[in-house]
Amino acid sequence: MKAVEVHSGIPEMLVWTDRPETHPGPGEVSVRWHASSLNFHDYLVAIGGIPVNPGRVPMSDGAGEVIAVGEGVTQWQPGDRVMSLFFPNWMEGKPDFNKTRHISGETVDGFALEQSCVPAQSLTTIPEGWSFGEAATLPCAALTAWRALFRAACIKPGDSVLIEGTGGMSIFALQFALAAGAQVFATTGSATKTQHLLDLGASAVINYKEDPNWGKTLFKMTKGGIDHVLDVGGGSTMTQSIEAAAVGGNIIAIGILGNGRKGELTYPKLFFKHLTLHGIAVDHKSAQEDMVRAINQMGIKPVIDSSFPLEDLKKAFARQESGQHFGKIVVEW
Repeated sequence: MKAVEVHSGIPEMLVWTDRPETHPGPGEVSVRWHASSLNFHDYLVAIGGIPVNPGRVPMSDGAGEVIAVGEGVTQWQPGDRVMSLFFPNWMEGKPDFNKTRHISGETVDGFALEQSCVPAQSLTTIPEGWSFGEAATLPCAALTAWRALFRAACIKPGDSVLIEGTGGMSIFALQFALAAGAQVFATTGSATKTQHLLDLGASAVINYKEDPNWGKTLFKMTKGGIDHVLDVGGGSTMTQSIEAAAVGGNIIAIGILGNGRKGELTYPKLFFKHLTLHGIAVDHKSAQEDMVRAINQMGIKPVIDSSFPLEDLKKAFARQESGQHFGKIVVEW
């Protein structure tokens, strides 16, 4: 069985290896994986930005087919089409250490391999009519967007939403928000991507390279600011996110793209705009199941930038690193 492993301290951190095929124990399911998708979290693991144990299998998203079930497993049968969980131990409720300390592709093995055994509880179904490549875009990026909009922000029809950039989470947020009857605004640094965003339904797009004060621009454009801002840059974007937000609005802190690990907050604006600042990281199994049911009703499909075979995972990461992608990058096998 082929697998990709991460080995730090060597020139080529991603290494192809052969592993023995495993068989499910009690409460486990054996899955033949067929696809994964790239997230910023996976990129950090691949380049050593997030340290992992030597030999860790990367990639937090996985979609595949059940090929065998262990003793006591009744919810899955061979042939079922399934996808993984980012937090394999977080079933529902509030997060705590024990629920979130295991992270697929980081503290436990991920899904850049042909087959593995996982706890039966650590899977959900995939949306009806979706391919494995399409389904593999959901467990991290889409579920993060789902939580941001429907559990953190609690959007309602007529609300305004700001997405930043054109990565997978942001594009899913645009699609979900429009399906919920919200108005979506966006930022990007590319004229080509600006048109793509408008074609998907964004009401207006600001080029942050041309307008470094895009937060104030959006506040004026919307005549009072944006109800829900999905911040993906952390320290590199938070000041402008606060500027863009409406009085009484929500800012959902999701990412640290660019140089966003550290930054300054404009505290007076935060106070006197009466803003709520949420920090989120993906979500639990129950929310993923809710999202799949909603997708089946919405009829949306993911925006996939490109697809690579698993053996070209390094090329897929190079595409991600270039920043030229629009939507999700997937790997399939």
